[in-house]
Amino acid sequence: MKPEFPGLSPLLLQKDQQVPPDWDFEPGSGVVLLVPEADRKAIENTPWSDVLGKRLSAYPQTANPVFLSMPGGERAAVVFVADQLQTFRALTLARKAIGPLIADRVEEISVLSLLNDQMSAGAMAEALLAAAHAALFQLPKITDKAPESDNLKAMRYFGSLGNADFEYAEATAEGNNLARWLTHLPGNYLTPGIYRDFAESLARQEGWKAEFYDRDKLEELGAGAFLSVVEASPVRDAGILHLEYRPPGAEGKPLALVGKGICFDTGGSNLKVGGSMLGMHGDMQGSAVALGAFLAITRLKFDQPVDCWLALAENHIGSRAVKCNDVITALDGTTIELINTDAEGRMVLSDTLALVSRGKPRAIIDYATLTGSVVAALGQRMAGAITNRREWVEPIIQAGERCGERVWPFPYEDDYDEDLHSTVADTLQCRTAGPGDHIYAARLLGRFVDKEIGWVHVDMASSGTHKGGLAHIPTDLQGFGVRFGVEWLRKVALDFR
Repeated sequence: MKPEFPGLSPLLLQKDQQVPPDWDFEPGSGVVLLVPEADRKAIENTPWSDVLGKRLSAYPQTANPVFLSMPGGERAAVVFVADQLQTFRALTLARKAIGPLIADRVEEISVLSLLNDQMSAGAMAEALLAAAHAALFQLPKITDKAPESDNLKAMRYFGSLGNADFEYAEATAEGNNLARWLTHLPGNYLTPGIYRDFAESLARQEGWKAEFYDRDKLEELGAGAFLSVVEASPVRDAGILHLEYRPPGAEGKPLALVGKGICFDTGGSNLKVGGSMLGMHGDMQGSAVALGAFLAITRLKFDQPVDCWLALAENHIGSRAVKCNDVITALDGTTIELINTDAEGRMVLSDTLALVSRGKPRAIIDYATLTGSVVAALGQRMAGAITNRREWVEPIIQAGERCGERVWPFPYEDDYDEDLHSTVADTLQCRTAGPGDHIYAARLLGRFVDKEIGWVHVDMASSGTHKGGLAHIPTDLQGFGVRFGVEWLRKVALDFR
């Protein structure tokens, strides 16, 4: 039984309509009423003023959203919206409002916006659509039972929508669905070979050019860092997949998305113990997010060339597995002394980044569930980032705030390299012990990025899952990073040519 990616649920979208004088909706339908937080009296000028006034008085001012059953049988979510609302907050409110309505199996949702602040109106309109698609999406389940059908068929918007970009909301929603779908698949349903077949099939569907660097080609290139991870793999299906998006008329060097795609991680010779191996089929989440962002860019008909590079491998244990203190030679000739075979992500990414750099892209963004230290530093509500461009630190923060996927930068200083000194090689793979591993990992990866290329490394180990959902995503598994990737490529990277 082979799960198939379902894309987006069909959803009729109607917008740019005036708030109707009579609020007469179908019994059993859903209504989201957006009310200015600073002017709650706005409800007094609505057809539901008497009912809303009485029923809302039973709730504390801090309750948001408030769910009410209306006289006509409608199920209403009243959402109080602040002016100049940040995107993350808008997405969070949208999830809390939309989720219970969809759980009530309503067939349509009418969004009534009483908002005057155009920024908040646009943010909430977009967020509600994104939250609907996230809630409707069903993660893959291996079963012979048919999935439940969606009841929600339409969303109708009335009133101020600000500068809402519904195409962006739907494109990034589909990319996020793809990232979550791939990451949720069990390891035996997403081996490197299966992953490659899926991505190449998607490439044919979307009109992308695809090229796969298999193990034979990587051996020819001298990609010893990547190959060190797969020495014990029983199947020679690992490799680096290169996808190209070239819109009509696009010129110049591409922007590049890169993702760590470890389809299962045993830890290798430094074998994971106890329950540490549970969930390691999701160690390919960085590649899933890169591919999801790549799909979203395509859906948006982005006018610049973009490449996507997926490092697809498994980290197995066996008689051929590399060992601590082995020295390997990376694609660019750098020698690396292995310290921990469970730090395999930086090994596959090192050679991938070196290969990407040969093409001189204008900018690179890579995603990886790389280190536990970034989780210790940030918790599980935002991702960490490190860049080789000091002037990008604040734009990275701003890009995360604009798209609602928050990213926080860490330092990238060359004196950290002193702690990676090896007596037998050019560098240690990582430190033997001590804090700050996310910074040391980035210092190693940065060796393989041409200094003329602007590079952002996103360590998303802290953002891959969050119990109960986060922002507009209702599942523990987030697919975090698709919106950030689109935002970075569209709004930031093009400013630093």
